[in-house]
Amino acid sequence: MILEDDAVLVLDKPVGVSVMGERHESDLVRMAAEAGEQLYPVHRIDKVTSGIILFAKDLAAHGGLTRQFNKRTVDKAYLALTIPGGLPPTGRIDLPLSVGRKSRVRIAAPRESIVHQDDSWTVPAAEVFDTVPTYPSVTTFAVRAQTAERALLEAVPQTGRRHQIRVHLAWIGHPIVGDPLFEKAPAGRTYLHSWRLSFDHRGKRVTVEAPAPPDFTV
Repeated sequence: MILEDDAVLVLDKPVGVSVMGERHESDLVRMAAEAGEQLYPVHRIDKVTSGIILFAKDLAAHGGLTRQFNKRTVDKAYLALTIPGGLPPTGRIDLPLSVGRKSRVRIAAPRESIVHQDDSWTVPAAEVFDTVPTYPSVTTFAVRAQTAERALLEAVPQTGRRHQIRVHLAWIGHPIVGDPLFEKAPAGRTYLHSWRLSFDHRGKRVTVEAPAPPDFTV
């Protein structure tokens, strides 16, 4: 547990545990219910992602918190370990997303149309798919440490699309280590961690942090 009062609960979720909605496995909401407590997730992180997850303890608190996410007034930062290194000190990935076959999230344009210039990755508007719904998506990053083989990034999703950071990094050629979306037989965990979150609560700006796992090193 990172933070708790009578309205909110912030947990450091372990990798491999879902927030909610697992049909045949346990998840955090179900585990809380079995312990006699009702929790309302304010946002989601993937099962393979560790770190901060914010819950409301009642529907009144849930509504106010979810509106902050919808209006993008929260600040989120993740840690990601990627391969290979060789990234610029900072970067901006401005690539729209779409959903393809089997509900797989992908960039809404041909891979070869991605343009890398001035530490920014974009696609020309004319190359964006017009036959499926597309969703503008932006991720910025700063390199915290890197070698030729790996880079440890602080990644900030400016938009909150499903799998956004994972897809963005993979499609610019720097996938997250151990990501099952892009590794056929990943060994060990997926190296993406929900690290820091800031939100408004009872008239104050609250910032919480889940320490980086010790193996997040290059």
